[in-house]
Amino acid sequence: MITIGQLAGYAGVTIKAVRHYHHRGLLEEPPRDSSGYRSYGAEHAIDLVKIKTLAEAGVPLARVRELLAADPDRFAAAIAEIDRDLRERAEELIRTRERIARLGGGDRLFVSPEVADFLDRLRAFGVGERLVRMERDIWILLYSVSPKEAALLFAGKHDSIDDPEFVGIYLEYDAAFDWAPEDPRLPVLAERMWRWMVNRDGGTKDEQLPDATAARLVGTSASTTSPAWDRLAELVRESGAPG
Repeated sequence: MITIGQLAGYAGVTIKAVRHYHHRGLLEEPPRDSSGYRSYGAEHAIDLVKIKTLAEAGVPLARVRELLAADPDRFAAAIAEIDRDLRERAEELIRTRERIARLGGGDRLFVSPEVADFLDRLRAFGVGERLVRMERDIWILLYSVSPKEAALLFAGKHDSIDDPEFVGIYLEYDAAFDWAPEDPRLPVLAERMWRWMVNRDGGTKDEQLPDATAARLVGTSASTTSPAWDRLAELVRESGAPG
């Protein structure tokens, strides 16, 4: 008869592991002797080696008892089932790693390649990250709540980026974030924006979302604003510009 420490040493596990197997009901726990110690025999050592072998092979502890008591046919069937489960988990881990890897792509994890390219062009033109992120978040929401309309809106926006006046307005709008609401440049910028919107396609393009609820949701999606931007929005609305 041997002590729990000797048993653990022979099987190559820790005493803590032996006690855990006792707690899980996998390894029989012998009664204490007159000295208050538990004495283990050869059968305990054999069972412990079996448990360790199954656990190290990837068998969940919840199924170890089943396999220890199984006949050869049931054992083979259970191992095949466990293998399928492990394969599915491995495939899911691969998919998770792919998703994690895409996090390195920044915006491309959340938006289509076309929108991501558009955002990259904005950055290349010198548009600040604050406005680029706002633009990204709006497209995330638009494509979520109204994908068909979002695609149409984006097509128009994508075409506009080749217009130097559009890019100039974008850059000035970005800079206006830090202006005072009474800054005299705001009415000039509002006029510039109004004129560009009117001149584009003769001012006939309708860029409103047909879904009123979606439109309200998108309209309240901007998490960053400033007194100057708020004032600029008022000036543009007062001009009666389309869109």
